[in-house]
Amino acid sequence: MAHYKTKKKKYFLKNVHFTATFSMALVLFLIGMIALISFLVKDMANSMKENINLSIIIQDGIPQNDIDYVKSVLDRSAFSKSVAFISKEQALKEHVDNLGDNPEDFLGFNPLLASIEVKLKSEYANNDSIKKIEEKLKKFPAIQQMFYQKDVITMVNDNIKKVTVILLGLAAILLLISFVLINNTVRLSIYSNRFLINTMKLVGADRWFIRRPYIAKSVMNGIFAALIALVLLSVLIYYLQYNYGLQWSMISWQTGLITAGIVIVAGVLLTAISSFFAVNRYLRMRTDDMYFV
Repeated sequence: MAHYKTKKKKYFLKNVHFTATFSMALVLFLIGMIALISFLVKDMANSMKENINLSIIIQDGIPQNDIDYVKSVLDRSAFSKSVAFISKEQALKEHVDNLGDNPEDFLGFNPLLASIEVKLKSEYANNDSIKKIEEKLKKFPAIQQMFYQKDVITMVNDNIKKVTVILLGLAAILLLISFVLINNTVRLSIYSNRFLINTMKLVGADRWFIRRPYIAKSVMNGIFAALIALVLLSVLIYYLQYNYGLQWSMISWQTGLITAGIVIVAGVLLTAISSFFAVNRYLRMRTDDMYFV
């Protein structure tokens, strides 16, 4: 009979341990998913910003040397991601290709002007920065005019702010829920050892000596749960790629490493903190009270 009870208790503990680890893995999976979505949104936003052009119109009749000088200055500028010179002839060819009519046929000359197309780095793709850039470029006599998509820039930045606020709110709520769930899961796994903790306390064991093995075990469980969560994230990404055409190239290796780091660190910290407080609860509890929890 005693052997049967012992066997049943071991089975119960294993079941609790498995349930606790898998529960933590699901919570960490959600944390990783929010982190991954946040990074993807940021990367997509930066990509959109860096595709916004600043068109610099060159005055007609300007010597090529002066144009090359302006282009070299733009190439060296901190705000430039890429710089491309479009000659009058190239501008005319693109106009004909896009619209089909050739203004040179009925005007007798090419009315289009040469330009320099600048793609800005994402951190400079806002109206305030572009105004400062305009002030600097006005000093060059070769530059006649500058154009940029002001409304598009405003819309992109406003939408990015809204999405960022929503994601931060979701992340904060999820982190709170995660801590509560993982804390309850860790407390459940330590619950069966409450009398052992009490016995160690009664024989004079140091509090840190009592806490250490439980924290270490919880941290190992957290790492294992984090690895399960990362496997689930990989399966999700593969599923999206296979069914919805998500490209692996959309997720940079830096994004993958940072997301994996967040999941693992969250698993370690949340389980360690939860374990610390769970053991402390039983360390502060009287022996008689342990029968009623």
